[in-house]
Amino acid sequence: MSKESENKNQDFKIEKNQNEDEHGASASNEDVTFDYPPIKYEYLDNTADIQIHSWGDSIEESFEQAAMGMFAYMTDTDLIENRDMKQIDIRADGDLQNLLFKFLCEWLEVYGTEDYFIPRKIEINLFDRNELRIIARGYGELFDLSRHTQGTEVKAITYSNMQIHEEASTHDVYVIVDI
Repeated sequence: MSKESENKNQDFKIEKNQNEDEHGASASNEDVTFDYPPIKYEYLDNTADIQIHSWGDSIEESFEQAAMGMFAYMTDTDLIENRDMKQIDIRADGDLQNLLFKFLCEWLEVYGTEDYFIPRKIEINLFDRNELRIIARGYGELFDLSRHTQGTEVKAITYSNMQIHEEASTHDVYVIVDI
């Protein structure tokens, strides 16, 4: 192998690793099938914005459902196919509300910077309360207007009236998103 080829390969590896560090792991999933979880979120009226109320058997599931509710507001996620995987790894300071905020912001950033990636399923693989850290994967595909319905794009996540009710058996989460 020539020195020039070695340098190009090395540059590619560095670029690939930097991209993974910045945006998380990505992989093709076309041969992977899932049982998709039931919908455990709803939309509540809020002046000029939308409030997502999610719930689950655990706080992790409630976070996953809040993120899926955000994406389902932007398109019909039932039409999303499992073609790709994106991974996020986030940390927060403070409390679970900050962790929820960063979790949703990171997924919104993946959507905005990864050619409009929409997950059909989000799965939290690590939920560390002490370190306030989440590692999660989203399985889906790039939004394609010729195949997917266009809903209302979520512009930002807000702290306004954010609530996490862990004491409830349904682990209710409320978050308002700016549309």
